[in-house]
Amino acid sequence: MLNSKINDIREKFLHEFKIAKDAKQIENLKIKYLGKKGLVQELMLFLKDATSEERPLLGKLINDLKQEITSHLENSIKRIALEEENSKVQNEYLDVTLPGRKHFWGKSHPVSLVLNKMIDIANSMGFSTETGPEVESDFYNFEALNFSKDHPARDMQDTFYITDDLLLRTHTSNIQVRVMEKFKPPIRCLAPGKCFRNENISSRSHVFFHQIELFYIDEHVTFSDLFATLDEFWFKLFNKKVETRYRPSYFPFVEPGVEADIKCFICSGQGCKVCKNSGWLEVVGAGMIHPNVLKAGGIDPEKYSGYAAGLGVERLAMLMYGINDIRMFTENDMRFLEQFSL
Repeated sequence: MLNSKINDIREKFLHEFKIAKDAKQIENLKIKYLGKKGLVQELMLFLKDATSEERPLLGKLINDLKQEITSHLENSIKRIALEEENSKVQNEYLDVTLPGRKHFWGKSHPVSLVLNKMIDIANSMGFSTETGPEVESDFYNFEALNFSKDHPARDMQDTFYITDDLLLRTHTSNIQVRVMEKFKPPIRCLAPGKCFRNENISSRSHVFFHQIELFYIDEHVTFSDLFATLDEFWFKLFNKKVETRYRPSYFPFVEPGVEADIKCFICSGQGCKVCKNSGWLEVVGAGMIHPNVLKAGGIDPEKYSGYAAGLGVERLAMLMYGINDIRMFTENDMRFLEQFSL
């Protein structure tokens, strides 16, 4: 009975296989005969009623049928695929008279343009460039900058922690102590790079941004040196004298500390959402380097003093280009990005 069943399936398959014309029909045959619930698999159910002497022979007959069907299907799939490919090639038409595709020159991102200009200006003013890691230790990002483990000022910067001791740096101030460990005063350095803070994204803030840290350490460095440096920097950056104001502020790594504002170019000081309707846009936090930071870098605060200033690149780019939403820098809209040059 099983022999007859095997022969019936073989004849039925060969008939259907002969009239199959395309890859889809071949695939349907594969499922019908070789699938988990296919006709060949159903033959295995008959083996349980066979005697122990009959079972090896019947099993071989079923396996031979399976291999025969598999061979037919695989050969047919290869043949049909080749025929379809040849047909596609023969029917393709290439018009060699058509003009070639135009290649467009790439452009620098507006943030990169402003960042590079800021670096060039600082270099021209005698600041050398130093870089540091974006994944930083708690020591260089906080502790060496006068943030103790339980210092409430840590709450000022919502931090992305990787482990208890590793984090994404919240400012490029992390390079300060590294440079102090590497060089002796006088030190005049700029530290550019990307920073990360766990903040709400809005028209004026983002979870990542770019910053340039300027710091100068030598004997007899004073607040007037800081103000003179920033005034000269703004003039070179904007190619004109800009109206600024300085407000007392607190940062653990400077004492005393200030925040510097520039009159908003976007609204001409009249008030807009970027400047929070104040007419001023905060662009830098600065101050005299705290004696504890100098000590952490191995520098004697009794002999040396210094200033540090952290400048936000995106904020300055918004002023330079009249952009009212910081999120536009990261949305990758080519219509926006293609507009910029210096």
